Amino acid sequence: MVQKIAIIKLSAMGDIIHSMVVLEFIKKAYPNLLIDWFVEEVFSSVLENNPNINKIIKLNLKSIKKSKKNIFKQLSFVRSFKKEKYDLIIDAQGLIKSSLVARVLGKNITGFCRKSTREGIASFFYSKKVGIEYSQNVIDRNCYLFGEALNFEIKKEDILNKKPFLFYKDEDKRIYDYLQEDKKNILLVVGASWDSKMYSKEKFAKIVSSLDGNFLIAWGNEKEKAIADFITQNSKALALPKLDLNSLKALISKVDLVIGNDTGPTHMAWALNIPSITLFGNTPAYRNTYVTKLNKTIKSASDVNPYKLDKNDFSIQDIDENEIVKMAKELLDV
Repeated sequence: MVQKIAIIKLSAMGDIIHSMVVLEFIKKAYPNLLIDWFVEEVFSSVLENNPNINKIIKLNLKSIKKSKKNIFKQLSFVRSFKKEKYDLIIDAQGLIKSSLVARVLGKNITGFCRKSTREGIASFFYSKKVGIEYSQNVIDRNCYLFGEALNFEIKKEDILNKKPFLFYKDEDKRIYDYLQEDKKNILLVVGASWDSKMYSKEKFAKIVSSLDGNFLIAWGNEKEKAIADFITQNSKALALPKLDLNSLKALISKVDLVIGNDTGPTHMAWALNIPSITLFGNTPAYRNTYVTKLNKTIKSASDVNPYKLDKNDFSIQDIDENEIVKMAKELLDV
């Protein structure tokens, strides 16, 4: 009988969120199961305070790029968890580095088969290989993988009726000073991992000018801060101070709408059952999130190959801001 499992999902924020949805359903099927999660330290705050996780193990595999010597330090750290004697290890990442982490932990490993992940060689380390098209919705893929690994089913209806699954504690209380009671609070997420995934700052400013709401802007680095400053200088929006992920979860749980690019903080809204509009250009909307009554997407006209994303495709800039404004009014019921 499976009593303790390890989940390997190292990065990035949105991908981790799209995997976390399974926790609620695993616990319903196996209430006494202990779940440890191995993750890159920089993203670990996304997982924190989740009552369904027993232990969060923070890795720093990215440090290996700076110094090859760090590989020995990291593998030694992972090896120290072999004493946990996991009954099952699930590699939900499907990369060579995640499969190596899994193999160091033990031999009973479930992961995607060779044709179902970008780095098919990773499947060499798995004792059970699960097949599902790489082009399928990432949330459906995760749910299918965990269902196959643990012999139960997660239905689409279950996902659509999920409970919020991000949790926070001791957040930065300054965030509440920015919220207003007499207006709809709307958060703009202006950053993304690539410049070509980021919507026009000029159009963001026009959206702010077209809606009567309390607009706030989240940012995570200096480039994004410059975009936030531009929008504040050309509209009535306010740029927030830089927030840690814990405080960002808290803020998103309190706003009325999130509008943003295909990136982790925007996907937090889906995880928290908060209305959202996610903008897609060179990434596939049908694959990277779930459309619900509260969570909508707007995709540019460009065709996207999920097997080979084009970082030079800036078509997200072509999305008509009026389409976003119209959808926002519908979600806000104004």
